[in-house]
Amino acid sequence: MDTLPIPAQTLENYYHINGAQLERHYKDHLSDYHSWEQLSHAEDWLLFPQNIGSRLSIDETTLSDGELYTIVTNKAAKGRKGAILAIVAGTAAEKVIEVLEQLPEELRNKVEEITLDMADSMRKIVRRCFPHAIRVIDRFHVQKLAHDALQEMRIAHRWDAINMETEAKEQAKLACEKYIPELLENGRWYNQVAESGFKSFNTIAATVYEHYDEILNLFINRSTNASTESFNAKIKAFRASLREITDIKFFLFRLANIYA
Repeated sequence: MDTLPIPAQTLENYYHINGAQLERHYKDHLSDYHSWEQLSHAEDWLLFPQNIGSRLSIDETTLSDGELYTIVTNKAAKGRKGAILAIVAGTAAEKVIEVLEQLPEELRNKVEEITLDMADSMRKIVRRCFPHAIRVIDRFHVQKLAHDALQEMRIAHRWDAINMETEAKEQAKLACEKYIPELLENGRWYNQVAESGFKSFNTIAATVYEHYDEILNLFINRSTNASTESFNAKIKAFRASLREITDIKFFLFRLANIYA
């Protein structure tokens, strides 16, 4: 229970015990939950200064019933013990900054690199709390933005093509002629993208322009937010195994025991 993200009910089949009763005994007697030094503020924030490293990741995740939490992790821990540096309820920049600024300045100044997404709140947090760190925008967020824009354009053109083909078939049928589909030539299409009427790619261009340096910082160490996404998946799997989180503080206590 102290080292693995498993619910007490999992042990029922192995040890022929009452899982719910074991959960209560673990919480109230077997663990040091009630004497946990961060218990009083656990639902709002957790901070583990000993887990700071030179390369960090910052992201948001859902811990319980839709509530968002900002999580800062140490890449060197590889999603195991020592991974969690901070967990803060919500994504409001000022609140996260207030918690992270409790870390000694000399520790924060040792952070060399942080991976993040393109949210302005995340950029503000990193600029304020880790001023000497290189900010690296996760390339998968940039790729997804481009993919979504391309998909929007592809679907729109597909329906236009289907409607035009259907209309041509109807016209051929009315004229008692055989329908012959039009054969299109390949061409230099990309010069027409800006004139296509789709604003998505203009949005991408503006986004890349705004985050240009932080996107290119990928090529310094090839860093991404993959470790954070993997860690978030572990949290979600643990949450799903519990079926329902009735005590968010106790859930956070278990996360801290296992990953901090």
